[in-house]
Amino acid sequence: MKTETKQIIIDTNALIAIGEFKIDLFSELHRICDFPYAIAILLGTIEELNRIYQEANGKYKAAAKLALDIIKKKNITIIEEEGYVDNLLVQYSQKGSIILTQDIELKKRLTKPYLTIRQKKTIIFIK
Repeated sequence: MKTETKQIIIDTNALIAIGEFKIDLFSELHRICDFPYAIAILLGTIEELNRIYQEANGKYKAAAKLALDIIKKKNITIIEEEGYVDNLLVQYSQKGSIILTQDIELKKRLTKPYLTIRQKKTIIFIK
């Protein structure tokens, strides 16, 4: 029996965490996911990262640049859907996508399971 590929959508703040916490998001996902998955991000996430890169200073600017570079290098699927990013993430979680986020307010709205970063170094499932 073939297992269905799950879609994991990474939120802006989780992508920023790559540079901020020096976390290897992709190794962590590989470690924690015992099922086939495909990584995606929303178009609005790229827009947010670009805005952070243009407006922020220091570590946030560097983290946003790193996240944008990784998205290109890893050839991550971009979901080209218009709308407020958090609302779209909630809609996708209701349809079965797994969201990776650090956003406390967003976590309250997501359908479980979802993923979050614990202690600035590991990804865990919240079920």
